[in-house]
Amino acid sequence: MARRIRRARDPLGLKRALSDRLLPGLVAAMALLAALALAGSRGAEALKERWQQGAAAAVTVQLPPEQAGRMEDAMALLRARPEVAWAEPVNPERMHELLRPWLGEVPALPLPSVLELRLHNTALDPAPLQRALSDAIPGAEVEAHGIWVARLAALARSVQGVALAVLALVIGVAVAVVAVATRAGLASRRQAIEILHDLGATQSDIAGRFARRIGLLAAGGALAGAAIAVPALAALSGLAAPLAGGMVQPWSALPWLDLALLPPVAGLIGWATAQLSVRRWLRRLP
Repeated sequence: MARRIRRARDPLGLKRALSDRLLPGLVAAMALLAALALAGSRGAEALKERWQQGAAAAVTVQLPPEQAGRMEDAMALLRARPEVAWAEPVNPERMHELLRPWLGEVPALPLPSVLELRLHNTALDPAPLQRALSDAIPGAEVEAHGIWVARLAALARSVQGVALAVLALVIGVAVAVVAVATRAGLASRRQAIEILHDLGATQSDIAGRFARRIGLLAAGGALAGAAIAVPALAALSGLAAPLAGGMVQPWSALPWLDLALLPPVAGLIGWATAQLSVRRWLRRLP
């Protein structure tokens, strides 16, 4: 009796024709690659925004050690400039902290006095500011970071483009894998399909059974791939934390929404691909 019930629920024998190991395993690998590509794209976008909004607007002013006593004059001149939005001196203790990774314990050497300032418009040319400051305080130097930030932003856009291209490639490969698996299932169950078709089973019924089976297998595989991606992405996020200022926790930086969407999207891709493949195959039957 139980055997008859199983046959009634699966008259095409799809559980035997469509393996619950091979297809989910391949989809899991595709989902892992898709998760890495999505995380790379999101991370590149976040870094680009951080660089453009942070370092691009920052300008550093250095006063030589012999001009250290003119810090107040430099501050007054900078704050009076219309293009300067904010200006503050860098604390000596912070200077030592910034230099410690390269010099260890900073020796008792005369260090230049450093000021940080931000411009109202990052596109402004800092040359007039440099001339005004040099005329007032000989030896003072203005260093704008906009050009380097622009190059880093271009690099981030390139990384983002590559990640999206990889994602498109992964989707294409996943569609091809599902199509091949569907055709293999059709070939192995050809006789049963022809019998049901001759008995009056519609294309929608046959295609729907294949699509549901493959959609569930694809969704399950993508769920496994997303689960594997979580610790890998957390480790990569921890490595990239210094680039984000070291303030972001690895687990909070993960693209949780993208990871949650992988199984239903993979299931939908599997379902749609199976529907199209089966219907095209059925149209060729006599």
